Amino acid sequence: MKILVVCQYYYPEPFRISDICESLVEKGHDVTVLTGLPNYPEGQVLNGYRNGKKRNEVLNGVKVVRSFEIGRGNNKLKLFLNYLSFALSGSLKAFFMKEKFDVIFVNQLSPVMMGIPAIVYKRKHKKKLLLYCLDLWPDSLAAGGINESSIIYKFFKKISQWIYNSADCIAVTSSMFEEYFRGTLGMYNKKIHHLPQYAEDLFTENKEVVKDDKYNFVFAGNIGDMQSVETIVKAANILREHSNIIFHIVGDGSKLEECKMLSKKLGLENVIYYGRRPVSEMPHYYGLADAMLITLKNNKAISYTLPGKVQSYMAAGKPIIGSINGETSRVIKNAECGLCCTAENYSELANVIIQFCNSNEKEKMAQNSYDYYIKNYSKERFISMLEDTLNNLEG
Repeated sequence: MKILVVCQYYYPEPFRISDICESLVEKGHDVTVLTGLPNYPEGQVLNGYRNGKKRNEVLNGVKVVRSFEIGRGNNKLKLFLNYLSFALSGSLKAFFMKEKFDVIFVNQLSPVMMGIPAIVYKRKHKKKLLLYCLDLWPDSLAAGGINESSIIYKFFKKISQWIYNSADCIAVTSSMFEEYFRGTLGMYNKKIHHLPQYAEDLFTENKEVVKDDKYNFVFAGNIGDMQSVETIVKAANILREHSNIIFHIVGDGSKLEECKMLSKKLGLENVIYYGRRPVSEMPHYYGLADAMLITLKNNKAISYTLPGKVQSYMAAGKPIIGSINGETSRVIKNAECGLCCTAENYSELANVIIQFCNSNEKEKMAQNSYDYYIKNYSKERFISMLEDTLNNLEG
């Protein structure tokens, strides 16, 4: 197949879509990606992509077409301009694309407007569109503090419904997303497939183990408002007298400095920050962990999601400790691969961590984690399901 992929983010930004596209190329498909200029999570467009540079390139067999984009910056106005600039410039690129594709695939994170260029191409060339929803809109706005009764929320609800209804088929990462589409957005007749994410080969093939006399708990990923990493910091404060319990925070994001300042204010020595590390180094940090940590805000919309790091944690064969609600809590409990408490409940998280340290089930949790990944989230399963869905659309 000749596949047009539309996603605002692509390599060198750290998103799974790059691996998906390269895997499709390995399967013999011709893949072109329409994307923006790399600026996540730094907030500024990377030097090598400014002033018209690298607008067209081939990366590991994937043809990458980049449209103009304003860097996301560090405030809400810049973020809105970032979202809007890709939707507009990407739509222009899509309209003037001469190449004919068999099918269109939108990898939809936030914002949902990244789907608009795909709709432009779909309408002009009368091709089918598969939208893979990783972030629910407009509920992602509500999770970010936008009131559901506000004009902004209602406007983006209309936009979201139009974009989702424009897709011929929707795939979702979480089984609870389907409930949202049916109940909240009223999309009762839309084809919706459950297509959970997978972990990159790096995590399944490199199981480095770092042994010491401590209990090491590792959080890896974006450190933003939704991730509620301050819950870990506050739990660490409760456990500060337990000198054998250490917390490792690997990643970057809008709340990193705030978390560092909180750790400093509390005088914590049991929390170590590493910043954003190359993907190639992540097996080391995973190998350090006795268990991996996942936290999210106490929010209805956020509870629908199953963050991609869950699959990475499982693929590495690690127990998971969560302060989290909804779909992720359900998966961890079903897999019997860790322990959970409610979202943002830092005192209960501290209790759960002590419970884990005293447990005789650590090795069983680790094995359950990996087994559940292989059965439900393997890369081979994902790519096969994606190919089948795209083929059915093309036909």
